[in-house]
Amino acid sequence: MAKMPSEYVTLVSSDGFEFVVRRESAYVAGTIKRMLDPSSNFAEAVSGRCVFENIKYVNIVVVDEISLMRSGYPADGFASGVVLEKVCEYLYYNEKHRNAKDVPDMDIPPELCLELLMAADYLNGGVPSLA
Repeated sequence: MAKMPSEYVTLVSSDGFEFVVRRESAYVAGTIKRMLDPSSNFAEAVSGRCVFENIKYVNIVVVDEISLMRSGYPADGFASGVVLEKVCEYLYYNEKHRNAKDVPDMDIPPELCLELLMAADYLNGGVPSLA
């Protein structure tokens, strides 16, 4: 008899922060849904734990009015745990307002917008068409 998957999954940021969220809420993100699909045979499907090494800190530094983007973990800025926390907040926000009309905007700090946009692109996980 196959073991029933847990109602909760753990999402782990690249800097080690762990977030336990409802499995159904996490399924909003296509990438997470595919990672946790029991038929995928992915380690994440077995363990119920998804580690996101690809959601990283991105820092915008302005030097002589030129924006430079660099990856890493500098002391002055947001680490990936902050980004993944906001993603988890969105997963529940989406579930709460799924069938609602006139949904209020989610509070997103402007300094997180670029990082969240990149995380959303990665997590939606659209598969490109070969046709």
